[in-house]
Amino acid sequence: MAARREADGGEPALIWERPEPPSRPTPSPLSRDRIVRAAIELADTDGLEAVSLRKVATALDAGPMRLYRYLSTKEELLDLMVDAVYGEIPAPEPADGDWRGTLRSVARHTRRAALRHEWFSDLLAGRPHLGPNALAHLEASLAALHGAPGFDDIDTVMSALEAVNAYLVGAIRKEMSVLHAERVTGMNEEQWQQASGPYIARLLATGRYPMLSKVVPEAAHPDADTSFETGLDYLLDGIAVRIAG
Repeated sequence: MAARREADGGEPALIWERPEPPSRPTPSPLSRDRIVRAAIELADTDGLEAVSLRKVATALDAGPMRLYRYLSTKEELLDLMVDAVYGEIPAPEPADGDWRGTLRSVARHTRRAALRHEWFSDLLAGRPHLGPNALAHLEASLAALHGAPGFDDIDTVMSALEAVNAYLVGAIRKEMSVLHAERVTGMNEEQWQQASGPYIARLLATGRYPMLSKVVPEAAHPDADTSFETGLDYLLDGIAVRIAG
């Protein structure tokens, strides 16, 4: 949640309440939407660390000071970027008795957005997002789940959604960290396994890791899609037991 750092004589503190400045005829016209789209393009290409007001201004062929007419801090820019991605996530369909389908839809659509924008996972956790798209997504998710069998109580609805979101943050960030490691090292998963294989084999040969000695040759080692769906199934099974009790 972004607030202005300076005292501002009664102007709304949150960017969501501040009107956009009127447009001006210039060779490089600006708007919050153009600023946010440029920042997202930078983050998609080079990661979140590449995003700064200076770099966004350069991408828009504008002076950095012009951006401060539209936002006050980098934190506000990040909030706007997150909300733009929430605007890409389809609203879940009403449960109509299928609460699993609703929660699965929330999880899958959010993961797909994070795969399109790998930096998104770094900003999912923390305080609630208060942008219009984020709030609309939350409202639609609550409305879709509320009233399904076992979900008449709003606290149950909130607890289930929070559990799914917590799973999402962990699972997506793990998946993104693997992709990041591949780019940094230049090795895909198979190449990394080949490179680290001899070391792992020597450790297992010591006999100090009997369970890992079972995991390495016998476990399924599913791909990212299967792993995500399996973990989600475990979570939904736990929710089912909870609401049945």
